[in-house]
Amino acid sequence: MLKRLYKIFKPADPAGPLIIPEREHQISERDISKNAARIVEQLKKAGFDAYLVGGCVRDLLLDGHPKDFDVATDATPEEVKKIFRSARIIGRRFRIVHVRFGREITEVTTFRGHPGKTKPGADHTKSDKGMLLRDNVYGDIRSDALRRDFTVNALYYAPDNGAILDYAGGLEDLQKRQLRIIGDPNARYKEDPVRMLRAVRFAAKLGFSLTPETEAPIREHAEYMADIPPARRFEEVLKLFTSGYATAVLKQLEEYGLLTYLFPGAAACLQAGDTFSERLIYAMVTNTDKRIRSQKRVTPAFIYAAMLWPPLQNKIHTLMTEHKLNHHEAMQQAASGVVGEQLAYTAIPKRFLIPMREMWALQQRLARREGRRAYQTLEHPRFRAAYDFVLLREEAGEKLDGLGLWWTRFQDVDEDERETMIANLPQQKRPRRRRRKSGPATPSDNA
Repeated sequence: MLKRLYKIFKPADPAGPLIIPEREHQISERDISKNAARIVEQLKKAGFDAYLVGGCVRDLLLDGHPKDFDVATDATPEEVKKIFRSARIIGRRFRIVHVRFGREITEVTTFRGHPGKTKPGADHTKSDKGMLLRDNVYGDIRSDALRRDFTVNALYYAPDNGAILDYAGGLEDLQKRQLRIIGDPNARYKEDPVRMLRAVRFAAKLGFSLTPETEAPIREHAEYMADIPPARRFEEVLKLFTSGYATAVLKQLEEYGLLTYLFPGAAACLQAGDTFSERLIYAMVTNTDKRIRSQKRVTPAFIYAAMLWPPLQNKIHTLMTEHKLNHHEAMQQAASGVVGEQLAYTAIPKRFLIPMREMWALQQRLARREGRRAYQTLEHPRFRAAYDFVLLREEAGEKLDGLGLWWTRFQDVDEDERETMIANLPQQKRPRRRRRKSGPATPSDNA
């Protein structure tokens, strides 16, 4: 479809867009969000220009079914807010508007301009290294297209007449199934290093290749990622690993040296050729992809638990061998150390951090099943996640003496069989408690 379109329709004005009329493409109104189309219609009625833009247009042309629809307009955020009662302006770095209809939120952005043509000020600031800290310079549709990240994301669709506008050669790159950054790659990655992560994510999701000029600077300048705040890196981790393409994403993060700036401990284990770590982490992303494609819930706590497990085990081993701590003490210290190191790279909100640490702690409790402990562990709120993590460890080749199979069966059998299973457990040796050395009594001892 796209190849035929590009051959037929050339832009009349070299500076103007390639225009594809409705009759020449296969986008159907049925596939377009009614609320997003309604927003465009109301903006036009108010005298503004407006289009559907970005990934939704790209995916519609690829015969996909977009989950989100974005709108671009020449109305300012304040003007958009006046038109829609349910609108809310968010963001400081990039001011956008969320317009809500029911449960659906549509992102509305104002056409961007070229910040390089304006003096730094309240609407446009850069760091000493050239990274954009704020970019709220507005322009027209053409400047907006050329300010977007990749050509395939710079396509505009007009719901009123069904035309597609292409200012950056996105249709040709869709035909070739390639991802091309708009403008000078070195400058674009420097002003926003997250674009390197977006390149990896889109390439993995779409099955596209990166053009040579898009790819080369990622290998050369992965260190730009160090300038991204941990909170924003956490947001990107969620997009990378919960998109349904985490396996392909992980391979590219490794290949381009980007994983080090998201999960340095895991990256170090993989670079060292640790086969167990590789099997565990790749088993996690594979299972995550399967769950998402089956529309099952995925929690970031589980993703982080698996990514940090290899460096956690290395630290536990060091504390036990070099500092002579028992496993429980080593686990406590190691967990605090690994989490502290990770927080310097990506934020971990408490709603995920606490469950992650509980999953780790339950790994010990799952192995101790004598008496009433098995029942108490089974009733723990994090049991299911911890049990799944045991299965993941066994899938990666860790020898746990059939622990996962035991717990699988324990959940399925009746009360009598559970008692039999517990009774048949091998006797575990209890660690001897250290006795405190007795000394001469002091006045406080006898008080």
